[in-house]
Amino acid sequence: MIQPPPAPLRLRIDPQALAGNWRALDAKSGAARAGAAVKADGYGLGAMHVVPVLRDAGVQDFFVAHWCEVPALLAHLPPGQIAVLHGPVTAEDAAYALGTGVRPVINSVQQARLWLGAGGGLCDLMVDTGMNRLGLPPSQLNEPDIARLQVHTLHSHLASADEDSAQNREQLALFRQVAGARSAGRRALANSAGIALGADYAFDLTRPGIALYGGTPRGELADEIRQVAFPQARILQVRQLDAGDRVGYNGVFTAPGPMRVATVALGYADGYLRAWGGRGVLHAGTDRLPLLGRVSMDMVVADLSAAPHLGPGDWLDVPYTLHDAAQASGLSQYELLTLLGPRLERFVAG
Repeated sequence: MIQPPPAPLRLRIDPQALAGNWRALDAKSGAARAGAAVKADGYGLGAMHVVPVLRDAGVQDFFVAHWCEVPALLAHLPPGQIAVLHGPVTAEDAAYALGTGVRPVINSVQQARLWLGAGGGLCDLMVDTGMNRLGLPPSQLNEPDIARLQVHTLHSHLASADEDSAQNREQLALFRQVAGARSAGRRALANSAGIALGADYAFDLTRPGIALYGGTPRGELADEIRQVAFPQARILQVRQLDAGDRVGYNGVFTAPGPMRVATVALGYADGYLRAWGGRGVLHAGTDRLPLLGRVSMDMVVADLSAAPHLGPGDWLDVPYTLHDAAQASGLSQYELLTLLGPRLERFVAG
Protein backbone atom coordinates (compact mmCIF):
# COMPACT_ATOMS: atom_id res chain seq x y z
CA MET A 1 0.00 0.00 0.00
CA ILE A 2 1.37 3.42 -0.96
CA GLN A 3 1.95 5.57 2.11
CA PRO A 4 0.52 9.10 2.09
CA PRO A 5 2.89 12.07 2.36
CA PRO A 6 3.40 13.76 5.75
CA ALA A 7 0.50 15.77 7.13
CA PRO A 8 0.57 19.55 6.62
CA LEU A 9 -0.01 20.00 10.35
CA ARG A 10 2.08 18.69 13.20
CA LEU A 11 2.27 18.87 16.97
CA ARG A 12 5.65 18.54 18.64
CA ILE A 13 5.54 17.27 22.22
CA ASP A 14 8.53 18.19 24.39
CA PRO A 15 9.23 15.18 26.66
CA GLN A 16 11.70 17.06 28.86
CA ALA A 17 9.13 19.76 29.57
CA LEU A 18 6.41 17.19 30.28
CA ALA A 19 8.59 15.18 32.66
CA GLY A 20 9.90 18.37 34.25
CA ASN A 21 6.39 19.67 34.86
CA TRP A 22 5.48 16.46 36.67
CA ARG A 23 8.61 16.64 38.81
CA ALA A 24 7.81 20.24 39.73
CA LEU A 25 4.25 19.33 40.67
CA ASP A 26 5.42 16.28 42.60
CA ALA A 27 7.83 18.48 44.56
CA LYS A 28 5.08 21.03 45.27
CA SER A 29 2.90 18.16 46.54
CA GLY A 30 5.20 17.86 49.56
CA ALA A 31 4.85 14.53 51.34
CA ALA A 32 2.13 13.50 48.89
CA ARG A 33 2.94 11.85 45.58
CA ALA A 34 1.70 13.33 42.32
CA GLY A 35 -0.20 11.13 39.91
CA ALA A 36 -1.29 12.14 36.40
CA ALA A 37 -4.65 12.77 34.76
CA VAL A 38 -4.26 11.47 31.19
CA LYS A 39 -7.93 11.48 30.22
CA ALA A 40 -9.14 12.94 26.91
CA ASP A 41 -6.28 11.16 25.13
CA GLY A 42 -3.63 12.75 27.29
CA TYR A 43 -5.36 16.16 27.25
CA GLY A 44 -5.31 16.10 23.47
CA LEU A 45 -1.60 15.33 23.05
CA GLY A 46 -2.06 11.58 22.61
CA ALA A 47 -1.96 9.10 25.50
CA MET A 48 0.41 6.90 23.51
CA HIS A 49 2.91 9.77 23.55
CA VAL A 50 2.53 11.21 27.06
CA VAL A 51 1.99 8.10 29.17
CA PRO A 52 5.43 6.54 28.54
CA VAL A 53 7.15 9.87 29.28
CA LEU A 54 5.26 10.29 32.54
CA ARG A 55 5.77 6.64 33.51
CA ASP A 56 9.52 6.95 32.97
CA ALA A 57 9.57 10.20 34.96
CA GLY A 58 8.19 8.30 37.96
CA VAL A 59 4.38 8.55 37.82
CA GLN A 60 2.67 5.55 39.40
CA ASP A 61 -1.00 6.62 39.35
CA PHE A 62 -2.83 7.42 36.11
CA PHE A 63 -6.43 8.60 35.77
CA VAL A 64 -8.78 8.47 32.79
CA ALA A 65 -12.47 9.31 32.55
CA HIS A 66 -13.94 6.47 30.46
CA TRP A 67 -13.41 2.73 30.12
CA CYS A 68 -12.78 3.14 26.40
CA GLU A 69 -9.58 5.03 27.31
CA VAL A 70 -8.10 2.08 29.19
CA PRO A 71 -6.65 -0.01 26.30
CA ALA A 72 -4.31 2.80 25.24
CA LEU A 73 -2.86 2.85 28.76
CA LEU A 74 -2.62 -0.92 29.19
CA ALA A 75 -0.15 -0.94 26.30
CA HIS A 76 2.28 0.92 28.60
CA LEU A 77 1.21 0.32 32.21
CA PRO A 78 0.26 -2.45 34.64
CA PRO A 79 -3.49 -2.34 35.33
CA GLY A 80 -3.05 -1.55 39.01
CA GLN A 81 -1.69 1.89 38.11
CA ILE A 82 -4.86 2.90 36.23
CA ALA A 83 -8.13 4.21 37.67
CA VAL A 84 -11.30 5.18 35.79
CA LEU A 85 -12.89 8.28 37.28
CA HIS A 86 -16.42 7.79 35.98
CA GLY A 87 -16.73 4.34 37.53
CA PRO A 88 -18.92 1.44 36.42
CA VAL A 89 -22.22 2.66 34.99
CA THR A 90 -23.17 -0.74 33.56
CA ALA A 91 -22.54 -4.38 34.42
CA GLU A 92 -20.27 -4.54 31.37
CA ASP A 93 -18.10 -1.78 32.87
CA ALA A 94 -17.76 -3.70 36.14
CA ALA A 95 -16.92 -6.94 34.33
CA TYR A 96 -14.27 -5.15 32.28
CA ALA A 97 -12.72 -3.67 35.42
CA LEU A 98 -12.52 -7.08 37.04
CA GLY A 99 -11.19 -8.69 33.89
CA THR A 100 -8.42 -6.16 33.39
CA GLY A 101 -7.56 -5.33 36.99
CA VAL A 102 -8.12 -1.62 36.43
CA ARG A 103 -9.63 0.17 39.45
CA PRO A 104 -13.03 1.79 39.19
CA VAL A 105 -13.71 5.02 41.04
CA ILE A 106 -17.08 4.51 42.70
CA ASN A 107 -19.30 7.60 42.59
CA SER A 108 -22.67 6.43 43.92
CA VAL A 109 -24.48 3.71 45.83
CA GLN A 110 -25.68 2.33 42.49
CA GLN A 111 -22.10 2.00 41.25
CA ALA A 112 -21.09 0.34 44.53
CA ARG A 113 -23.83 -2.24 44.05
CA LEU A 114 -22.73 -2.90 40.49
CA TRP A 115 -19.14 -3.38 41.60
CA LEU A 116 -19.99 -5.59 44.56
CA GLY A 117 -22.45 -7.59 42.47
CA ALA A 118 -19.74 -8.30 39.90
CA GLY A 119 -17.38 -9.61 42.58
CA GLY A 120 -15.88 -6.42 43.97
CA GLY A 121 -12.32 -5.92 45.14
CA LEU A 122 -10.10 -2.87 45.45
CA CYS A 123 -11.69 0.33 44.18
CA ASP A 124 -11.45 4.06 44.68
CA LEU A 125 -14.28 6.18 46.11
CA MET A 126 -15.15 9.72 45.03
CA VAL A 127 -17.06 11.82 47.58
CA ASP A 128 -18.69 15.06 46.46
CA THR A 129 -17.71 17.97 48.70
CA GLY A 130 -19.39 20.76 46.73
CA MET A 131 -18.86 20.20 43.01
CA ASN A 132 -22.31 18.59 42.56
CA ARG A 133 -21.18 16.64 39.55
CA LEU A 134 -20.06 13.04 40.05
CA GLY A 135 -19.41 11.73 43.54
CA LEU A 136 -21.12 10.23 46.56
CA PRO A 137 -22.94 12.70 48.82
CA PRO A 138 -21.31 12.62 52.28
CA SER A 139 -24.71 11.81 53.78
CA GLN A 140 -24.53 8.38 52.09
CA LEU A 141 -21.16 7.34 53.50
CA ASN A 142 -22.82 4.97 55.95
CA GLU A 143 -24.90 3.18 53.32
CA PRO A 144 -24.28 -0.58 53.72
CA ASP A 145 -22.98 -1.06 50.18
CA ILE A 146 -20.55 1.86 50.58
CA ALA A 147 -19.34 0.46 53.91
CA ARG A 148 -18.54 -2.87 52.21
CA LEU A 149 -16.17 -1.32 49.66
CA GLN A 150 -12.42 -1.97 49.84
CA VAL A 151 -11.30 1.60 49.23
CA HIS A 152 -7.81 2.01 47.83
CA THR A 153 -7.99 5.82 47.46
CA LEU A 154 -10.61 8.23 48.77
CA HIS A 155 -11.07 11.18 46.41
CA SER A 156 -12.85 14.48 46.14
CA HIS A 157 -12.50 17.26 43.58
CA LEU A 158 -12.04 21.01 44.07
CA ALA A 159 -14.50 23.18 42.17
CA SER A 160 -12.78 26.59 42.43
CA ALA A 161 -9.09 25.92 43.08
CA ASP A 162 -8.10 28.28 40.25
CA GLU A 163 -9.63 31.17 42.24
CA ASP A 164 -9.12 32.57 45.73
CA SER A 165 -12.53 31.31 46.72
CA ALA A 166 -13.99 30.53 50.13
CA GLN A 167 -15.26 27.32 48.56
CA ASN A 168 -11.73 25.90 48.65
CA ARG A 169 -11.56 26.00 52.45
CA GLU A 170 -15.14 24.75 52.72
CA GLN A 171 -14.34 21.73 50.58
CA LEU A 172 -11.10 21.10 52.45
CA ALA A 173 -12.91 21.09 55.80
CA LEU A 174 -15.60 18.73 54.53
CA PHE A 175 -13.06 16.39 52.97
CA ARG A 176 -11.20 16.20 56.26
CA GLN A 177 -14.44 15.17 57.95
CA VAL A 178 -15.10 12.56 55.28
CA ALA A 179 -11.56 11.20 55.51
CA GLY A 180 -11.95 10.87 59.26
CA ALA A 181 -15.19 8.95 58.87
CA ARG A 182 -14.15 6.56 56.08
CA SER A 183 -11.08 4.37 56.13
CA ALA A 184 -9.01 4.23 52.95
CA GLY A 185 -5.47 3.47 51.93
CA ARG A 186 -4.89 7.01 50.61
CA ARG A 187 -6.65 10.35 50.29
CA ALA A 188 -6.59 12.65 47.24
CA LEU A 189 -8.14 16.09 46.78
CA ALA A 190 -5.86 18.43 44.82
CA ASN A 191 -5.83 18.89 41.06
CA SER A 192 -3.21 21.11 39.35
CA ALA A 193 -4.59 24.31 40.86
CA GLY A 194 -5.14 22.58 44.18
CA ILE A 195 -1.44 21.73 44.41
CA ALA A 196 -0.71 25.46 44.26
CA LEU A 197 -3.01 26.07 47.24
CA GLY A 198 -0.46 24.51 49.56
CA ALA A 199 0.32 21.49 51.71
CA ASP A 200 -3.09 21.44 53.44
CA TYR A 201 -4.67 20.28 50.20
CA ALA A 202 -2.11 17.61 49.25
CA PHE A 203 -3.03 14.73 51.58
CA ASP A 204 -1.46 11.49 50.23
CA LEU A 205 -1.90 11.81 46.46
CA THR A 206 -2.44 14.71 44.06
CA ARG A 207 -4.01 14.45 40.59
CA PRO A 208 -2.44 17.11 38.32
CA GLY A 209 -3.79 17.42 34.80
CA ILE A 210 -3.56 20.67 32.86
CA ALA A 211 -0.30 21.79 34.49
CA LEU A 212 1.46 18.64 33.28
CA TYR A 213 0.83 19.78 29.73
CA GLY A 214 1.89 23.39 30.12
CA GLY A 215 -1.20 24.98 31.67
CA THR A 216 -1.00 27.42 34.56
CA PRO A 217 -4.38 27.53 36.32
CA ARG A 218 -2.87 29.63 39.11
CA GLY A 219 -0.15 32.26 39.05
CA GLU A 220 1.92 30.38 41.64
CA LEU A 221 2.74 27.80 38.95
CA ALA A 222 3.76 30.23 36.21
CA ASP A 223 7.50 30.18 36.87
CA GLU A 224 7.75 26.39 37.14
CA ILE A 225 5.58 25.04 34.33
CA ARG A 226 7.00 24.84 30.81
CA GLN A 227 5.23 24.69 27.45
CA VAL A 228 4.82 21.11 26.22
CA ALA A 229 2.76 21.33 23.00
CA PHE A 230 4.07 23.14 19.91
CA PRO A 231 1.68 23.13 16.89
CA GLN A 232 2.87 23.98 13.40
CA ALA A 233 1.09 24.32 10.04
CA ARG A 234 2.31 24.49 6.45
CA ILE A 235 1.75 27.19 3.90
CA LEU A 236 -0.42 25.89 1.05
CA GLN A 237 -0.36 28.88 -1.28
CA VAL A 238 0.97 32.42 -1.49
CA ARG A 239 -0.88 35.17 -3.34
CA GLN A 240 -0.67 38.88 -3.99
CA LEU A 241 -3.59 41.08 -2.97
CA ASP A 242 -4.42 44.48 -4.36
CA ALA A 243 -6.08 47.30 -2.48
CA GLY A 244 -9.76 46.49 -2.03
CA ASP A 245 -9.40 42.71 -2.27
CA ARG A 246 -11.41 40.86 0.37
CA VAL A 247 -10.27 37.77 2.25
CA GLY A 248 -12.27 34.71 3.30
CA TYR A 249 -15.91 34.12 4.07
CA ASN A 250 -18.09 37.23 4.12
CA GLY A 251 -15.12 39.42 3.19
CA VAL A 252 -14.61 40.73 6.71
CA PHE A 253 -11.05 41.81 5.89
CA THR A 254 -10.29 44.19 3.02
CA ALA A 255 -6.70 44.78 1.90
CA PRO A 256 -5.78 48.45 2.45
CA GLY A 257 -3.09 48.20 -0.20
CA PRO A 258 -0.88 45.67 -1.99
CA MET A 259 -0.22 42.69 0.29
CA ARG A 260 1.47 39.29 0.07
CA VAL A 261 -0.51 36.69 2.02
CA ALA A 262 -0.30 32.97 2.78
CA THR A 263 -3.08 30.42 2.89
CA VAL A 264 -2.17 28.03 5.72
CA ALA A 265 -3.35 24.47 6.45
CA LEU A 266 -5.06 25.16 9.77
CA GLY A 267 -8.73 25.59 10.62
CA TYR A 268 -11.51 24.91 13.06
CA ALA A 269 -11.59 21.24 12.07
CA ASP A 270 -8.14 21.10 13.67
CA GLY A 271 -9.27 22.79 16.87
CA TYR A 272 -8.19 26.27 15.79
CA LEU A 273 -11.59 27.82 16.29
CA ARG A 274 -13.25 30.87 14.74
CA ALA A 275 -12.54 32.67 18.02
CA TRP A 276 -9.04 33.30 16.62
CA GLY A 277 -10.38 35.29 13.67
CA GLY A 278 -9.12 38.86 13.72
CA ARG A 279 -6.95 38.27 16.78
CA GLY A 280 -4.70 35.28 16.01
CA VAL A 281 -1.16 35.38 14.68
CA LEU A 282 1.26 32.80 13.32
CA HIS A 283 5.02 32.99 13.72
CA ALA A 284 7.91 32.52 11.31
CA GLY A 285 10.81 32.52 13.73
CA THR A 286 10.49 35.85 15.51
CA ASP A 287 8.29 37.37 12.79
CA ARG A 288 4.58 37.83 13.62
CA LEU A 289 2.11 37.09 10.84
CA PRO A 290 -1.39 38.36 11.75
CA LEU A 291 -4.40 36.37 10.56
CA LEU A 292 -6.69 38.05 8.04
CA GLY A 293 -10.42 37.43 7.88
CA ARG A 294 -12.25 34.45 9.30
CA VAL A 295 -10.94 31.04 10.26
CA SER A 296 -12.27 28.43 7.84
CA MET A 297 -12.70 24.71 8.42
CA ASP A 298 -9.31 23.83 6.92
CA MET A 299 -7.51 27.13 6.30
CA VAL A 300 -6.49 30.50 7.61
CA VAL A 301 -4.91 33.40 5.73
CA ALA A 302 -1.88 35.17 7.21
CA ASP A 303 -0.20 38.46 6.34
CA LEU A 304 3.32 37.81 5.01
CA SER A 305 4.47 41.44 5.21
CA ALA A 306 7.01 40.55 7.92
CA ALA A 307 8.28 37.45 6.09
CA PRO A 308 8.03 38.02 2.33
CA HIS A 309 10.54 35.22 1.62
CA LEU A 310 8.15 32.44 2.66
CA GLY A 311 6.44 30.19 0.16
CA PRO A 312 4.32 27.02 -0.21
CA GLY A 313 5.57 24.14 1.92
CA ASP A 314 7.17 26.33 4.58
CA TRP A 315 6.20 25.68 8.20
CA LEU A 316 4.74 28.30 10.51
CA ASP A 317 4.52 28.11 14.29
CA VAL A 318 1.18 28.45 16.05
CA PRO A 319 1.78 30.37 19.32
CA TYR A 320 0.48 28.03 22.03
CA THR A 321 1.76 29.15 25.39
CA LEU A 322 -1.49 28.18 27.05
CA HIS A 323 -1.97 31.13 29.39
CA ASP A 324 -1.33 33.67 26.63
CA ALA A 325 -3.31 31.73 24.02
CA ALA A 326 -6.29 31.54 26.39
CA GLN A 327 -6.24 35.29 26.89
CA ALA A 328 -5.94 35.94 23.16
CA SER A 329 -8.67 33.52 22.07
CA GLY A 330 -11.16 33.60 24.94
CA LEU A 331 -10.90 29.80 25.16
CA SER A 332 -9.84 28.00 28.32
CA GLN A 333 -6.43 26.38 28.57
CA TYR A 334 -8.21 23.02 28.72
CA GLU A 335 -10.13 23.68 25.51
CA LEU A 336 -7.01 24.82 23.68
CA LEU A 337 -5.37 21.42 24.21
CA THR A 338 -8.27 18.99 24.03
CA LEU A 339 -9.69 20.56 20.86
CA LEU A 340 -6.52 19.87 18.86
CA GLY A 341 -7.67 17.66 16.01
CA PRO A 342 -6.42 14.30 14.71
CA ARG A 343 -4.96 15.82 11.53
CA LEU A 344 -2.07 17.23 13.54
CA GLU A 345 0.67 14.61 13.33
CA ARG A 346 1.85 14.19 16.91
CA PHE A 347 5.46 13.35 17.67
CA VAL A 348 7.75 13.46 20.69
CA ALA A 349 10.94 15.48 20.31
CA GLY A 350 12.78 17.74 22.73
